Order: sequence, then structure tokens, then C-alpha cells
Amino acid sequence: MFLMGCSSDLLNENPRNIFTPDYFKTQAGVQGGVTALYYNLRNLYGQAYYYNACETGTDEATWGASADGNFTAMDYSNAATFDASTSPISILWSTVFSNINTANGIIENALLVNETKKGTSDTISGSLITEANFFRAFDYFLLVQKYGGVPLDLGAGNLKFNTSAVRISVRNTVPEVYTKCIFPDLLTSISKLPVTQRLTGTVTKQVAQLILAKAYLTYGWWLQNPNKIPTYPLCDRTDPNGKDATWYFQQAYNLATSTIANPGTYGLQATYYDVNVGSNDRNNEVMLYADHTQSSAQYNGGSLSSGSAAAPDNFASWMLTWNYPNIRSSNVSSVVRVSTQDLGRPWVRMAPPIDVFTNTFAEKTNDSRYDGTFTTVYHANWPMGGNTSTSLVNANNMSIVPGDPVLSFLSTDDPSIVYPTALAAGISNVGAGTMPGRADYVVGPSAISRIIYPGIWKLGPYRTDNGTGTGNPNAGSTRPFPIDKFSELFFIAAEAAVKGATTTAVTGTYANDGTARGLINVIRARAGKWKYSNAQNAAVTADNSAAMVAATPATININYILAERSREYYGEGYRIFDLRRTQTWADVAGTYRICGKDIGDRNIKTVTRTILPKHYLDPIPQGQIDGMDMTATEKAAYQNPGY
Repeated sequence: MFLMGCSSDLLNENPRNIFTPDYFKTQAGVQGGVTALYYNLRNLYGQAYYYNACETGTDEATWGASADGNFTAMDYSNAATFDASTSPISILWSTVFSNINTANGIIENALLVNETKKGTSDTISGSLITEANFFRAFDYFLLVQKYGGVPLDLGAGNLKFNTSAVRISVRNTVPEVYTKCIFPDLLTSISKLPVTQRLTGTVTKQVAQLILAKAYLTYGWWLQNPNKIPTYPLCDRTDPNGKDATWYFQQAYNLATSTIANPGTYGLQATYYDVNVGSNDRNNEVMLYADHTQSSAQYNGGSLSSGSAAAPDNFASWMLTWNYPNIRSSNVSSVVRVSTQDLGRPWVRMAPPIDVFTNTFAEKTNDSRYDGTFTTVYHANWPMGGNTSTSLVNANNMSIVPGDPVLSFLSTDDPSIVYPTALAAGISNVGAGTMPGRADYVVGPSAISRIIYPGIWKLGPYRTDNGTGTGNPNAGSTRPFPIDKFSELFFIAAEAAVKGATTTAVTGTYANDGTARGLINVIRARAGKWKYSNAQNAAVTADNSAAMVAATPATININYILAERSREYYGEGYRIFDLRRTQTWADVAGTYRICGKDIGDRNIKTVTRTILPKHYLDPIPQGQIDGMDMTATEKAAYQNPGY
């Protein structure tokens, strides 16, 4: 059932649980509504079950040892039933329609006020209203990628503000959603949004350009449909405006390269580490994010001391964090749970397959992105948990002191690793191995399993109020969750070039020849620059840019772009969109390798996923179908085929 937009204590001065047309005819109403649009980002980004729906089932993630049906079902490997009642697929649907309706209310009523009060001081800022256009397009773009065609009419007419709950619905086609809402709203945003942020983190012209370039690219693929993936509601794959896929690829290229050449206040950070380190959050490379704060529980959107495991908390990083506090040295926990970026709260709901480390991140020496993505070395920190021991006994009966490596995930397998054949005193209790002369336990890539694997450093928590103790490791992260980055413009343009867009040299700070290889090499050159090593827990100054550029293939294809995207954005929620857009999901993620879910299980299993053409669209959530007052035939027609 489509309900009216609502806010959650967003304005101290005038809290309200519904938005009305009269409210949107005031400056305060528009500000409150726009604030709600930003707030709603937290209900998706950092929400671990939506995160799961974007990552599990791809080549980046499978289910972890502690997974429940929310995660096993999303793997498409028949570990659990996937259907219209699978919970994670309903999160996007149930989250954004109220947001869209709020945007409708702002646009419709605020524009009416400006028309009737033209020339007076009672008019409302046009650029503020346009932020609602941006978010309406942003939400519809998410929906159309996940479900296919979706309703533009929420009960009061196409893109109209609805104030009454309705129990009937009609889905528009994919071309209608793009051409009647997404493209016009984003073009309006580009023409009216400022080039500098109204407030820290608000959207600008350049953010709208990025999203429109991505939408053009995605729609071009949809029109071309190289693998004959079905669409729904049924329609011809033709553009109402008479443009073909080539035209849209060219528009994506032109818009992306123009934004690269005219970035405004945005740009690439000097190193990959700089992009993702918590102390540098809200940097100018992250163009859109779902914000949080450690300074106020109210404005954080959740408790600062305990986690709710629900939106609006940011708890996505828990899912790809294994239970490292189980590591024992001298029979005590030598790596205690702390709210620091390398550690955080372990839930073990998701796990990276072995191929992430042997294929995607095969290059680990020159390329800083492996070190800047994962926690691969777990350092001793037992004093934070109150243990006053000056040293403990670890691997090979050797002593370690605070700060020393306790367990290390190796870059490659080493034949000298000796793994325990059974759990017993004096050996690793988590199934890790030993190597001669090393005081740390070790795990090679071939021993990565559903229960032990490198954790995700880039999304880990960061706080400045931990003191000398463990801080608040059970609380949701107070970091902003990244949504869109300036770096993606290079990938969008490169992908469009591969799809046939005519290329031209890019000028400005990021000058390059404009080819797919030239664009990708800007990103790869940056990836070769190091300033800090998480594995060594120390500053490292190295510039391997030349080696990274030299290693780039002479000819760039879609598979290479997808691999580079995974190296750049691993675990950030992009992956299911990338694989569905390019129609490569079954080819890239149809099988994966991983060891089992029990401690010490090092038997590599090759798992086959069942990824069918119907899976390129998620089912309409069963709750939506059940809640509509329509005939069985109408409900069946509303659901995507195959579900």
C-alpha cells in the first residue's frame, strides 16, 4: 500500500509524522521535506539487509557461517528458497515510495506557491525545490534497476502528491519511468542545482550529472539488451524519443567526461587510502553519502552506545566481519572487539569467496586497493579489554606484545604453512596455520572459508571518543556511508567508450586521451600510490603508478572494467547493479570457490549458482501484492514473470 511521506523527528521546532500540502507551501515545510529526503538515505545505505541484497549472490560475496535465511536465500545457490517473500528484496520497495511521494509534495506545492507569490518575499528557493527533483529521480532509478517498470502514479496521478492510501496500482514501463521522470528530473537538477553545496553533503549540479550519466549508460544497455534478458511490464525495447542505445552511450560519455573536466569542488583524493580512511570522511571524492555523526544520538539517527541492527543505523560492515575476538593467545582473547576501523562488530553473515583474493585482487604489491579494502593482519590489543599482561604466547610458542601481529592473512599460499589437523592446546583455536619463525598465525587464500576471512576495513567504524578502551563496538557506525563517488565518472565514461561512444581528449586536472584505457589509467595510477599500510600498521611512501599503468591491457573490454570496478568499489553495494546492467551476472558470478562454515574446514568447494534470466528483476514483494485490492488476475499481472 502506497502511503504518504513521513519524517522522523527531523525538525526540533515542529516535529510531525505526516506531510500535508499546506505544510509544503511554506519555507519550513520545504526544508523539512528536503531534510526527510536526505534522512531517508540511511534507511537504505548502511542498512545491512539492503546491503546484503546488493552484494550477496555476486562475485564479491556469499553467505557467511552465521547467516540466516535473509543471506542464504540471496546467494542464488539453493541454500534457501528465493521468492517474492524473501525479505531483503522488499527493503528498497518499501523504503522509497514514501520518499518519492514526499518529493512529489515538495515539487507540486512549492512550485504552486512560487507561481502565486511571484515577486514577494514568500517565495521558496528554486534550487531547494530542485533537490526534491533529484531525489525523486534517484529513487526511481534505483527502483527501475531492481524491479523493472514501476508506478509513476501513487494514487493521485503521475508524479502527483498523494494524501490518501490506495489499494490499486498500475506499473509503468521501463521507458516511461526513464523518459517521464528520471531523465527530466535530472536535467532539471543539472540546470538549477548550484555547483557548490548548500550545506555539507547536499546535492549539486555535478552530483546530478553523475547520476544522469549512469542512468544514460544503464538505459543504453537496456535498449541494446545483448543477452535477450526479458523486461516487465512487457514493452518494445524502443525509446519514446526515437533515440537508440548508441545515442545514450554517447550522452553518458559526454556528460561524464564533461564533469571530469569541470569538477567544481569535487575531485580524486591523492591515494585510495585517503578516500576510505575514517579520519578523512566527507572528503571531496565522495559526492553523495548517507550521513551519521558521533556527536548526537538524535542526529546520528541511532544510539551511540548500542546497535539496533535496523535502519537507520549504519551496520553494514558487521556483515563482512568475521569473529576475530575468538582468536586466543595464552588462552585469552588477544584481539578484543573495539570500535576501530580495522575491527568493529563481527556478525559473519557474509563472506568473500576465495576468488576475490586470487583473481580480483591478484595484484597486492603495487595496487594499494587490496590493503585499502581489507583488514588482513589482526594486531594484538588485549590491554584495551582490561588485560594487563605485558606479553602472551602465540604461534610456535613465541611471545607477542601489544601491537604485534596475532593472525595474518597471506597474499599467496605458502607451502611451509602447517595447519592443525584438530583443535588442541598450543595451536590456533580458529584453524589458522603456522610458519617457521613466525609468532603470528597465518591463513593462505586457499583456506579462506565462510567462518574466517579478511574483514572489510574500508567500511569499518571510526570514532574519536573511544578513549583508551574498547569504545562502543556494539553500536552502529557513526561514519557516513558512501553512495556515489567522483571516481565513478571515469568508469562510466570508459564503459560508454567500450560500448561505442566516440572519444575525445579530456582536459583539466585529470587530462587523458579520453579512451577507455586512458580513463581507467587515471584510476589505476592513483591506486599505485601508497601513504599508509593497514597490514603493517605504519606509514608507507611508495608510488607504483608507472607499474600499474604499464600493466593495463592495451584493449579494454567490459570484463576488465567490471574487474576494475570491483577493485575500486568492493563491498560498497555497487555490484548487483553492475552485473545486471551489463548482463554478465551469470558469467561473472555463476560459480565461486570457498571453504566450509566450520572451524578448520579447508576443503575448497566450488558452488554453482542458479542465475536465470528472470532473476535480472527482483520480484515485487509479496506484501505489496497481498495488500492490494485487485483481482487475482490483476495481481498476477502485476508480479514479475517467474515469481
